[in-house]
Amino acid sequence: MNGKLVNWADATIHAASHVIHYGTGVFEGARCYKTPQGSACFRLDAHMRRLYDSARIYRMDYGKSQDALTQGVIDTIKANGFEACYIRPLIYRGYNTLGVNPLPCPIDAMILVWEWDAYLGPEAVEKGVDVKISSWTRSAPNTFPAMAKSVANYANSGLIKMEAVADGYSEGIALDVSGQLSEGSGQNIFLVRDQILYTPPIAASVLPGITRDTIITLAHDMGLTVKEQALPREFCYIADEMFFAGTAVEVTPIRSVDKIKIGEGKRGPITARIQQAFFDCVNGKTPDKHGWLTYVNTPVAAR
Repeated sequence: MNGKLVNWADATIHAASHVIHYGTGVFEGARCYKTPQGSACFRLDAHMRRLYDSARIYRMDYGKSQDALTQGVIDTIKANGFEACYIRPLIYRGYNTLGVNPLPCPIDAMILVWEWDAYLGPEAVEKGVDVKISSWTRSAPNTFPAMAKSVANYANSGLIKMEAVADGYSEGIALDVSGQLSEGSGQNIFLVRDQILYTPPIAASVLPGITRDTIITLAHDMGLTVKEQALPREFCYIADEMFFAGTAVEVTPIRSVDKIKIGEGKRGPITARIQQAFFDCVNGKTPDKHGWLTYVNTPVAAR
């Protein structure tokens, strides 16, 4: 917290912190994997850049460099002795005044790490999940900045997730303000039709996901055609395959949408190929030709 290691039980903030009352915070979600060459954070530089981009959008200048906070991530992983973990850096407005204006409040930062397994359960990666189209839509352009990974945006995500769970589904997929496909509560989506990979564009109020970018890159490496375009809701129902992509969910197949079976109702062949390539990459089983792995035992300044 603000550059000091703090025991988990003591990692507290003041009840009048601006972030609690007005959602003035931005955060990231990254992962550290156990590889044959040692513990390695996946695309940590990209995650930390997006954190600082989000902070810039919300006029929050933490005052320390991206490299300094990145080194803080490495130090926190080492201090906990984790070989693999989830990483949550957060920049937020702290305690000063409780007016809506956030500018008088200090800008603080914290980094949390914990061991976190498969987000939607261990069987989901192989067997897939059942999802629904949510009644909640993503925010319209010029309301909330969808490109920022903001604490406030995730109130919408919570509504999508709770509705899905209450209705017996694992997840929900939101539409954008024009009724086109957007994303899940905390994941980007991909669809396969006739060997072509589709995903909604950034303009559809989707977060520019690091895993999303990874999947597009890996698909191109495989020679697959990738199209980022507006997609109607019913495209889900006629897709040959679908899957979620995100740091928490990694690559998880979708086997049904609104109780309509996707393809054969199980993980499809292209999803399986992409999934294998992704896990081989993050686990250090294939050469890191894109420079995506940051090894914990290598200081940030030496990279």
